[in-house]
Amino acid sequence: MNKRALKEFAVYARNELRNQISLRAQAFGITPEGSPALVTGADYIEINGKKLPLSYKNGLQKLLKEMETKGYDQVIEEVAYTWFNRLIAIRFMEVHNYLPSKIRVLSSETKGKVDPDILTDYQYTDLPVDKEEIASLLQQGKREEAYRKLLIAQCNELHEIMPFLFEKLADYTELLLPESLLHADSLINKLGKELGDENFEHVEVIGWLYQYYISEKKDEVFAGLKKNKKITKENIPAATQMFTPHWIVRYMVENSLGHMWLESHPESNLKAEMKYYVEPAEQELEVQAKLEELRNPNLSPEDITVLDPACGSGHILVYAFDLLYKIYEERGYPVREIPFLILEKNLYGIDIDDRAAQLAAFALMMKAREKTKKVFRHPPALNVISIQESNDILIDQAAELIGENETEVAEIKRLLQTFIDAKNYGSILQPEKVDFDKYLRKIEQLQQSGEHTLETFEVYEQLDKIKQLIKQAKLLASQYDVVVTNPPYMGAKGMNTKLSDYVKKNYSDSKADLFAVFMERCSSFTKVNGFHAEINQQSWMFLGIYENIRKKLLSNISIQSMVHLGPRTFEEIGGEVVQSTSFVIRNRSLPSYKTTFIRLTSYGSEEKKQMFFNIKNRYIVTHISHPNKVKTKDFLFSFSE
Repeated sequence: MNKRALKEFAVYARNELRNQISLRAQAFGITPEGSPALVTGADYIEINGKKLPLSYKNGLQKLLKEMETKGYDQVIEEVAYTWFNRLIAIRFMEVHNYLPSKIRVLSSETKGKVDPDILTDYQYTDLPVDKEEIASLLQQGKREEAYRKLLIAQCNELHEIMPFLFEKLADYTELLLPESLLHADSLINKLGKELGDENFEHVEVIGWLYQYYISEKKDEVFAGLKKNKKITKENIPAATQMFTPHWIVRYMVENSLGHMWLESHPESNLKAEMKYYVEPAEQELEVQAKLEELRNPNLSPEDITVLDPACGSGHILVYAFDLLYKIYEERGYPVREIPFLILEKNLYGIDIDDRAAQLAAFALMMKAREKTKKVFRHPPALNVISIQESNDILIDQAAELIGENETEVAEIKRLLQTFIDAKNYGSILQPEKVDFDKYLRKIEQLQQSGEHTLETFEVYEQLDKIKQLIKQAKLLASQYDVVVTNPPYMGAKGMNTKLSDYVKKNYSDSKADLFAVFMERCSSFTKVNGFHAEINQQSWMFLGIYENIRKKLLSNISIQSMVHLGPRTFEEIGGEVVQSTSFVIRNRSLPSYKTTFIRLTSYGSEEKKQMFFNIKNRYIVTHISHPNKVKTKDFLFSFSE
């Protein structure tokens, strides 16, 4: 893929979409200064002096409410990235011939043809659209209007397969879909013509486009940091997202998930396919005997749970899918069933950013679709979520409605209160563990009965959202066999007051930076004897401010392997100054375990990938049993000083 072209397009797309969506909002009288009143007539609505069909009412009401609660700039930003996500998703699917109609919506298969194929071949589709109306609009020369209707119909068709990305477009995002979609310089023409099919060969393109899309926003946030502006919860995603180089993803997944499988099934042939697998050092007999005790020879692929608690656009989960697929295949599972098992039983992703979680879920669906068409006919229930807040939930009334006694009422209150301002905290939230399924069943019963009163009507309207919050709590309160992530990086100086207070209270040993907080949180996410892999900043290995978290971790875990990367790890993305380390740890203390360390600090980005295999860069270090008795700057990491 041409990453320069991807970056140029993504940066252009963000600015163009925000400008065009602002113009659409202005057509309804909505500006940064405020919004007009919505007047409802007998068979019409009126806004900004314009009479519109009643079908516009729900969308406009929701739009006005969003403007009031989130603010103009935030809504414009959200609608822009929503349409960006949808368009790049459709582009990927049309290139791979995954669209149900098999007809291109944003480009043409015919070289030199100007219009997208859907404009000339719509009659051969099953899109939910009035084809006679489209024909009439085209005869009248209203190509733009016809195309808008076809594009929206395509989104509505995809809603049945991927509702997380393609909400039903009676939604207000339909109202703000930009004008002039077929213009020679339009976003759609640039996407279809300037980004050739070759750029969409691999689903990783989705992650790269997202990384580049937020790059200018990221620059704005960091410029604000230099002026001592704290990072607001709305800006945390842009400030902390960083696309992980693919070879490091492979190292982390192969040496956590892959190692777990090989340890349980030493007869497996998968090792040959795991290029970045680090063969464990030969251990002393006592350690080897302990490892043999921990081995689970009955481990089934269906039993393995893998979590990325800061999943971004899904790069780590996508590779975990690939490796899990090989594991299932090796065990003789029916090929058409494997994608469903992986998506519903094995993979879990959490992020604070709605747009990133959408793209992660989309990427996983594309991996599944690559393996079987059946995945579009019977879409699986994915376990990828973006953290949602309970700020607008009527918590007291909801607890009284769902709880059947004082204990349950109090429990539900605490649970829902956990998610007030939750987008400030994301996966570091640790909800109380309760009988989540019991409350989910109760909500189902309430929804089926529909026996609400005037007093409980509003709470009944919120039951779907409350159900999602409880499912969210269940994911956050669970533990997983394998936890792999590239966590957010944010020093204490950049944290807003609420986030700062929260980490000081709940993560006092790791509060200096969000990456260290995540390192501590990932340990609690990981089952005993499970595996936890990360790439984060090397500073936790040496600095005094991380001494407590070093001691806490090293007293309870064993480092399987570590790649000390140092500077220039993220050169490909550009401008990153962090110095990195990547590691795999086992959530079990194994005194005297011999760890393999790989030192790559003196190499550039591309060289690191090559020198990973050079035996001269490898060191075997014995894990220290009692780190509290050792000067922390000297223990374990002396190989790299």
